[in-house]
Amino acid sequence: MSITTHRRAGSYHAGARDRPVPAGGGYHRIMPRRPSSAPPTLIAESDELKPLAERMRPRSLDDIVGQTRLLADGKPLRRAIEAGKVHSMILWGPPGCGKTTLALLLARYADADFRAISAVLSGLPDVRAALAEAEARYHQGRRTVLFVDEVHRFNKAQQDAFLPHIERGVIVFVGATTENPSFELNSALLSRCRVHVLEAVSAADIERALARALADAERGLGALGLAVDEGALRLIAQAADGDVRRALTLLEIAAELAEDGRIDETTLTQVLADPTRRFDKGGEQFYDQISALHKSVRSSDPDAALYWCTRMLDGGMDPAYLARRLARMAIEDVGLADPRAWTLALAAWDTYDRLGSPEGDLALAEAALYLAIAAKSNAAYAGFNAAKAEIAANGTLEVPMHLRNAPTRLMKDLGYGKGYQYDHDAEGGVALDQQCLPDALAGRVFYEPVDRGMELKIAEKLRGLREARRIARGEAPQ
Repeated sequence: MSITTHRRAGSYHAGARDRPVPAGGGYHRIMPRRPSSAPPTLIAESDELKPLAERMRPRSLDDIVGQTRLLADGKPLRRAIEAGKVHSMILWGPPGCGKTTLALLLARYADADFRAISAVLSGLPDVRAALAEAEARYHQGRRTVLFVDEVHRFNKAQQDAFLPHIERGVIVFVGATTENPSFELNSALLSRCRVHVLEAVSAADIERALARALADAERGLGALGLAVDEGALRLIAQAADGDVRRALTLLEIAAELAEDGRIDETTLTQVLADPTRRFDKGGEQFYDQISALHKSVRSSDPDAALYWCTRMLDGGMDPAYLARRLARMAIEDVGLADPRAWTLALAAWDTYDRLGSPEGDLALAEAALYLAIAAKSNAAYAGFNAAKAEIAANGTLEVPMHLRNAPTRLMKDLGYGKGYQYDHDAEGGVALDQQCLPDALAGRVFYEPVDRGMELKIAEKLRGLREARRIARGEAPQ
C-alpha cells in the first residue's frame, strides 16, 4: 500500500504484509493486490526532525489508546477494519483523539492507497485533483482511502464533489471533524457515510501512551535514559485534557528541558506553566457548556452553575456574551418569581463593563449563583409564546372600537373610543366589565403565574381579579 499526504510534511508508505490476511480474502477477491516494495509501516523511516507525537503514531489497532467503545476486540468497526471491509465514514471527535491515525489504519488494513487533504488548505481544484488520482488508481484495480481533515470547513459545492465517487466506490471517504456533523455537513454527504463518534482520551490512557513513548528506544525517548519522578506522567496526562498529541508534545518539551536527564517537579513547572482547556469559541463545546450552565441555573444547582460559568471564563469565552446569556436566563427561567434577578444580571453586566477581567469576572459568577438560587418561573415566557402562537394562528384581529384612539372628529364620529371606561374613575381603580382582548379572544388566558416566589402574590391577585371580571360580566363564578 502506498500512502501520500499533503497534510503534513513528508510522504508515508505502507504495505499490508505484516497484517493478518482477512478470512476469505475480503476485498482482494475482487480487487487484485499490487506488489509492495515499501516497508510495512505507517510511518516513513525514522526522522529525528519529526515531533514525538508523529513518531509515536500507532501502527496497528492494538497501539491505539482509548476509543474502546469503537475499537475494542470484537466491536463491529474493529472487525470490519481487520477484515479489510472498510466503508466511507465521518470521524467526529475532539483534537488529538486519533482521527487521522484511524484513517491511516483503515488504508493499511484494506491494502488501499491513502491520500490526505486538508479543508483548511485545499480548494475545489485540489479536491478534483485528488479525485482524478483516485479514479486513475481505481481503473488500475486499486482503491483509495481519501482522508479530508477539518471537512466541516468545506462548503456545499466542495462537499458535493465527493458524492459520485463515494457512490461508485472509487474512494473510501473518511472525513474528520471537531464540529457536529448534523450542523456542518450537508445531508447528501451524511447519507453516504457512517458517523463514528470518537471521545476525548482519558488521563489513564494518555498516561499509557506517555509511558510507551518513554520506553520506546526506536521511535520514542527510550534512548535518552530519562528518569521521571512519580506522578509526573499523570500530571502531563491531566494537563493534556484528553489530547494525546498535546500530551506527547508536552513530554517532548519536558525531555528537552530536563536537567541531568530527570523530569521532575521543576521541569513540569516550566512545561505546564500555562495549561489550557478544550473550549472552542463558537463550536460544539461552546454550545454544550452554555447549555450546561443554563440548565444548571434552571435546576437551581448553584455549585454546577458556578462550575460551568468559571470553566467557560477560564476557557476564553467572551465575558460579554456570558453576561448576555445570564440576562436571558433571568428573564426566561426566573421571570417574575424574582424580578430582582433581572436587575442583578444587568448590574453584573454593567459591573463587568466597568471593571473588565479578571475583577469583573466575579460579578458574572455572583450573578450565576443568584440566578441558580432564586425562585423560578417560566410563566411569562410560556405566556409570551402562547400569545405568539395565537397571533400566528389568527392573524391581525381587529382592535375593539372602545380601545381605539380617536384624535380626530372623523374617528370619533365613526365610533372610535366610544364606550371606553377610564379605569381610574371606576370603583377600585379597575373597570371590571371592560373587554381588552379582540372579540374573538374574549376570556382567553395567556399568563398563568406559578406558586413560587413573588408570583405567589401575583397569582393570588390575578385569581381575585379574574373572578371579579367574570362576576361583572354576568358569568358564573368559578
